[in-house]
Amino acid sequence: MLENELVSLINTITKTKSESNYIEVKSAKKGCPKLFDTFSSFSNQQGGGKIVFGIDESDSYSICGVYDAADLQKKIMEQSLQMEPVIRPLCTTINIEGKTIVCAEIQEIDLFSKPCFYKGAGRLKGSYIRVADGDRIMSEYEVYSYEAFRKKVQDEIRIAERADISDIQTTAFQKYLLELKTKKANLAELSEEKICRLQGFTDNNKPTLAGIMLFSDYPQAFYPQLCITAVSVPGTEMSMTGNVGERFIDNQRIDGTLSQMINGAMQFVRNNIKTKTIIDSDTGKRRDRTEYPVVAVRELILNALIHRDYSIHTDSAPITIRRFSDRLEIENPGGLYGRMTIDQLGKMSADTRNPFIANAMEIMNETENRYSGIPTVLAAMEEYGLPAPVFSSERGIFKVVLYNGENGNTVTVTDSDEKLILDFCKQPRSRAELEQLFAGKMTIAYVMTKYIHPLIASGAIRLTIPDKPKSKKQMYVAADK
Repeated sequence: MLENELVSLINTITKTKSESNYIEVKSAKKGCPKLFDTFSSFSNQQGGGKIVFGIDESDSYSICGVYDAADLQKKIMEQSLQMEPVIRPLCTTINIEGKTIVCAEIQEIDLFSKPCFYKGAGRLKGSYIRVADGDRIMSEYEVYSYEAFRKKVQDEIRIAERADISDIQTTAFQKYLLELKTKKANLAELSEEKICRLQGFTDNNKPTLAGIMLFSDYPQAFYPQLCITAVSVPGTEMSMTGNVGERFIDNQRIDGTLSQMINGAMQFVRNNIKTKTIIDSDTGKRRDRTEYPVVAVRELILNALIHRDYSIHTDSAPITIRRFSDRLEIENPGGLYGRMTIDQLGKMSADTRNPFIANAMEIMNETENRYSGIPTVLAAMEEYGLPAPVFSSERGIFKVVLYNGENGNTVTVTDSDEKLILDFCKQPRSRAELEQLFAGKMTIAYVMTKYIHPLIASGAIRLTIPDKPKSKKQMYVAADK
């Protein structure tokens, strides 16, 4: 890290009086603090992070300097050797106001080496993830998700212990066989038993989870929570109620095979979103336009069913669909799998968590299985003139939000974002109001890191409660020129 970059970072920290997902502050006035939790969380998160020593958070983020820069760096390196895998912090030292500041940069480790953990605590108790400005111990499932990818664990083909081979010898399976033999000539002459084994539907003549979810007459008899829960809410928050006090306009549990759940979920969405009638001015013909593009919604539900996590850790976690007055949310257990990141969605092919299910759904004409789903969603939303979908993957949950353009969430974000913010903040604005301003375009965490904190550091925006930067009542207002 260049010295001028570190100076700029320190100015931002002292003016905003806050840490972030990527910045941790330590005073180190009397010695080197324990760093194992932060080493772990920064090593495990995309982009790594920086630990800045010599700033006292308890004293309003004032510059206090470190006790001894040389010894501090020695202790940092000693602690880094106690991590698995060993990490290599890169330290930079500068002098400000006669006081020494040390910055340790922690690089993200390779995916195949994650999670990074403190050896003294072990993998389960020593693995951490960064959440906002704090380090949180990973859940057993989060640790497992890394190991499952590294070891190529195929949870979709684990045996359904309570099921029998007759539970997948159904009409749905016979239809699948007809399609398979039409599309896969090299499999057409094989026995049903061998086809089932090769395609991941059976193991040792016992049905697998994939076989049950694809073909059983009622999969939820074996996996009760591998379903979809869907609600339609009369407002923008789950706590809101309708005119007569109703909490939900519609509330359904959608079950069945994967194909049946797709159809059931799409029926729920059609029943609960608005449809406008448009008359073509040139032809005079009537055309119906749904609140959201149906093709986009279907692709997202397909993705949730095909790419959700099917490990024992998520057996009790259904997919959820929430329809609010201003948005539609689709959420499934299992964050992004493998090497894929949010920024790469729709731009490159992804590692497939459940290849047997994905292949079967392609044969059954439910999906193309050509990594075209996200591009289709993006194109459909753009054609509708709606904000781009908002994707997030946090703590084992993947979530997509589609906005319908109501309640002011169609703000166009351009290169003049800073001017937009400054104009908006001519009167004091809360964090929630800033989030609403960019809803459908950017997450509030990104807005705060990318724009608000630098604007505060430059003096263009000031805090209404400067002595308590993390106050829930904090507001942001453009400074007087």
